[in-house]
Amino acid sequence: MSMKIRLARGGSKKRPHYAIVASDSRMPRDGRFLEKLGTYNPLLAKDSEDRVKMNMERVQYWLSQGAQPTDRVARFLETAGVLAKAVRNNPKAAVPGAKAKKRAEEKAAKAAAPAEDAAE
Repeated sequence: MSMKIRLARGGSKKRPHYAIVASDSRMPRDGRFLEKLGTYNPLLAKDSEDRVKMNMERVQYWLSQGAQPTDRVARFLETAGVLAKAVRNNPKAAVPGAKAKKRAEEKAAKAAAPAEDAAE
């Protein structure tokens, strides 16, 4: 059974509240889970201690059993000092898309056209 430590969404529309749970990866996101390990409230300030609460003993137990944390939970664990900080690199994130490139070329062409007219 492949285990995950992940977020299960709760709360109403536009007011999210998440439970940090240990669950079988084949179960639905908000469905069946084995154990609730903590909570995450994204509406609180980033420096608030109530934003992320976890039972570290149980988290350590599930990690020792082979549970894999999702990306967001892994970041919480890195902040808490449980996991080693992973190096993340997404060089394509800063590259503009095809439409943005085309827009930039058109803008550069428009800017160059009046400069050519003034030179004549």
